[in-house]
Amino acid sequence: MDLGLTGKRAIVTAASRGLGLATARSLAAEGVHITMNARSPDALEEAAKGVRDDFGVEVTPVAADFTTDDGRRAILDAAGEPDILVNNPGVRQVPTPYAEISPEDWRYWMEAHFLSSIEMIQAVAPGMQSRRFGRIVNMSVSFIKFPQVGFAHSHSARLALSGATAAMVRELMPHNVTINTVCPGLFDTDALHTNLHGHAKRGNTTYEAIVQDRIDTCPAGRFADPKECGDLIAYLCSAQAGFMSGQNIVNDGGVYQGLF
Repeated sequence: MDLGLTGKRAIVTAASRGLGLATARSLAAEGVHITMNARSPDALEEAAKGVRDDFGVEVTPVAADFTTDDGRRAILDAAGEPDILVNNPGVRQVPTPYAEISPEDWRYWMEAHFLSSIEMIQAVAPGMQSRRFGRIVNMSVSFIKFPQVGFAHSHSARLALSGATAAMVRELMPHNVTINTVCPGLFDTDALHTNLHGHAKRGNTTYEAIVQDRIDTCPAGRFADPKECGDLIAYLCSAQAGFMSGQNIVNDGGVYQGLF
């Protein structure tokens, strides 16, 4: 299927590895020119070169912290007039009992996962409206559908973003601008394995046991390939997906058992 994206321009944040890089590669495979952002210059340059060499599209790497005003400004200045925005904060979450979450922690997570994404949307949406094409995808987690103990700081900010953008879509849809949220589960990334090592240490068990437990509780019986997330996001950015907006799409191998 031709997704109708050849020549479009995209911003993908946290794009040097994991799901962000997979997303950049899936979009580039459709002929999209990418502004790739991440914090680490060396990792970003390597990832950007791979995308450029493999797909022959324009790739502009921007080493900056997406969660800061200066970082967002640098990304937007480099991107020009993007047709696609993929908000992926790339901030790893560590389980924290609610009583130990400080006011500073709450503010940080709201800045990283809510305000940063909202400001990026407000910056690019007017141009998308005027050109009558725009696709915005926010990267979240499947657990916003069934929040977990220890992640109140993370889930609250992600849920705030889903709520705000669900209201915004009513204003944007008449201009062929969509906003959707992808909620991935267990994808085979460095971040996942780092988290599982942490769970094993905190639970006084082995990493291998934690991995097997996660696989056993996933109906798909495996961790997902990051490309499966990247390709889903590419479809949500396609010309064919213009009737879908305001959705929180769980992609977790069947772990979430709810209907809505």
